Amino acid sequence: MPTFEGLPGAVAVSHLRVYDWPTADGLRGGTPHLHLTCSEGYVVVGGTGSVQTLTASGFRQTPLAPGALVWFTPGTVHRLVNEDGLRIVVLMENGGLPEAGDAVLTLPPDHLVDPDAYRAAVTLPADGPEADQERAARARRDLAVEGFLALCRATEAGDPEPLAAFHRAAAALVRPRAEDWRGRWRRGAAAAAEVTGEQLDAVARGDGGHLADARVYAEQPAAYGKFGMCGRLDVYRGRPAA
Repeated sequence: MPTFEGLPGAVAVSHLRVYDWPTADGLRGGTPHLHLTCSEGYVVVGGTGSVQTLTASGFRQTPLAPGALVWFTPGTVHRLVNEDGLRIVVLMENGGLPEAGDAVLTLPPDHLVDPDAYRAAVTLPADGPEADQERAARARRDLAVEGFLALCRATEAGDPEPLAAFHRAAAALVRPRAEDWRGRWRRGAAAAAEVTGEQLDAVARGDGGHLADARVYAEQPAAYGKFGMCGRLDVYRGRPAA
């Protein structure tokens, strides 16, 4: 019987130290964005702050402190705010999809109509001095905060169209990736669920043969301190779908 070798449920895990760079509205923190197909969860392990979220239901700010568990579904625009050394263990649904681009930043509308313009605004230098990577990460964060604040103002004023237009633009930007994502999902979360189904069938027959195939896996981070959307990331390979 096959065994799924990825992290439980095919989630992705990373450790995040949220940016403490100040923004135009006086807050410090990360880059507002949404995910198209993946829910996201936070387990706060240090420091304090909050997560600002924007959905069609409106704006919300949820406090974050050690022990807090917060999660949200696809389409939730979210922005992490760092008040004092905020550190989070991030859990992402569908490991492999977020890494393959399942996120769109809340850039101003003129950056969203052209995939090339969007890519130029959000792509960080692949190598070179860390100062250059930090400069690029801050620039895209500030641009996304600009767009996010405009979406919040419109939504709070009772105008749902700017947020709806952002949703449409986000879907259009990622549409060419859909088939690649489907393959990753089949090899990841779908495969994990299928294996569980087969194990349930075996248990229902009174067959415990699959228990002899048990394995233990352990990893250290595959990379430390990467510039992410919301902060510096320690990431784990987690045997994601290829």
